[in-house]
Amino acid sequence: MDKRQLWERYQEYLYVSDALGLMLDISRMNFSPDFFERMEPLIRKAFTEMAALEGGAIANPDEQRMVGHYWLRNPSLAPTTAIAAEIGATVANVKEFAAQVHTGKVRAPDGHPFARLLVVGIGGSALGPQFVAHALASAHDRLRPFFFDNTDPDGMDQVLAEIGPALSETLTVVISKSGGTKETRNGMLEAREAYRRAGLDFGKYAVAVTGAGSELGRTAIAEGWLARFPMWDWVGGRTSVTSAVGLLPAALQGVDIDGLLAGAKLCDELTRNLNPRANPSALLALMWHYATDGRGTKDMVVLPYKDRLLLFSRYLQQLIMESIGKEKDLDGQVVNQGLTVYGNKGSTDQHAYVQQLREGIANFFVTFIEVLADRDGKSLLVEPDVTSGDYLAGFLQGTRTALYDNGRESMTITVGKLDSRTVGVLIALYERAVGLYASLVNINAYHQPGVETGKKAAGQVLSLQGKILAALREVTGKYFTAGELATELGAAGETETVFRILLHLAANPDHGVGMERVEPFCTSRFTAKK
Repeated sequence: MDKRQLWERYQEYLYVSDALGLMLDISRMNFSPDFFERMEPLIRKAFTEMAALEGGAIANPDEQRMVGHYWLRNPSLAPTTAIAAEIGATVANVKEFAAQVHTGKVRAPDGHPFARLLVVGIGGSALGPQFVAHALASAHDRLRPFFFDNTDPDGMDQVLAEIGPALSETLTVVISKSGGTKETRNGMLEAREAYRRAGLDFGKYAVAVTGAGSELGRTAIAEGWLARFPMWDWVGGRTSVTSAVGLLPAALQGVDIDGLLAGAKLCDELTRNLNPRANPSALLALMWHYATDGRGTKDMVVLPYKDRLLLFSRYLQQLIMESIGKEKDLDGQVVNQGLTVYGNKGSTDQHAYVQQLREGIANFFVTFIEVLADRDGKSLLVEPDVTSGDYLAGFLQGTRTALYDNGRESMTITVGKLDSRTVGVLIALYERAVGLYASLVNINAYHQPGVETGKKAAGQVLSLQGKILAALREVTGKYFTAGELATELGAAGETETVFRILLHLAANPDHGVGMERVEPFCTSRFTAKK
């Protein structure tokens, strides 16, 4: 296709919304002229199912739950007045609590105002807040955010070292719907111990975002934490960023959450359009279906040409992959659906993996994300009439052209500027695209049995660890190979797991396990130290 034809195709398929401040270009996806006509029955079905979802239909049959993240930015859509009232009250309480922290009405026990924020969560309880925090950070942040987003002790030590003596001015928000999520519970316990070592009463620095009657909620009440905010069973973790999960950390940081909610609400309204050519979320979902044959046969590479959007691809990884990666479809047939997402940022990607994207295996399609406004105010001229931002825009266009010229397909999302409203638009845009795409491929986007299976398997490993330690301690000083210990425990089929547990125990001083290395390595011996 020559450049004149490509320009004509660009004009034909460019979606422009002045209201959203967003453009979506799908012209470099090589779908056939009859593609939209052929997909009409499927997208109609998707629109019908989305309307039912927003109306309160049971969307998660595993747990008999509704899925209501769309109500979070428009409570009038909620199926009951009680839910609508609770959403409105929560947003008001989030803003009031943040204002009290910012004005010093809520402050540290020593009288100092809070200046740091430690968010403890995992998955959707961390990825959404982290994305928002990084995208909208400024030199004027009211509280500087930090995150415990894993159960890695060294990672938590690194965060605590960065906070340093300012821990006494750090407000901690613990986010867990059930309160039993082990990574978050461990992060809470590590934070509590750090405060204790500093001579501080953790409860006077802590806030909970959790479900009604949860283990975390009970802890917060018993220990007199500063505040509690709700998590509802009709909001999944990966779509919780416009609930208290994301709004509370953002408001405490100083982000304009009204703008974020307004952007998401407006995007929701415009993506209810039943004309797929005038609905950017529908266009995304349809392009995903085209690019991957509705089977996930190609990866989605997300390349934002904006440093502030670096974490967007990580956020989308969970939103898309946890929603779409399913073994069975809605009819119970094994389909092994999925849509792999990865990304870096432009123009860093040009010095990383664009070489493979252009000349290697063509197992992907790209989504470029462009922000037209480079910065607030004027930029330095690095060459006559050329700024650093001009280079960034040029690199985006150059990479897009280089890929297309070599048969690599891409879409481009363009926004005018990056602010809280735009972030809300992007969140809502992709949330609906995921829901529509799931309908197109006949899967349930709102449950995650594979995640629960992994959690159960981890629990079995820790149960086996307890038996190993008990067996070693019964005969302190006696050495065992992994095979001998597995046989003694009646777990001969788990010898590899026993060996790996023993390696970890011996590498850390916590449990008093020693290792005698011998050859071959897998016959090394382990003991409980005297």
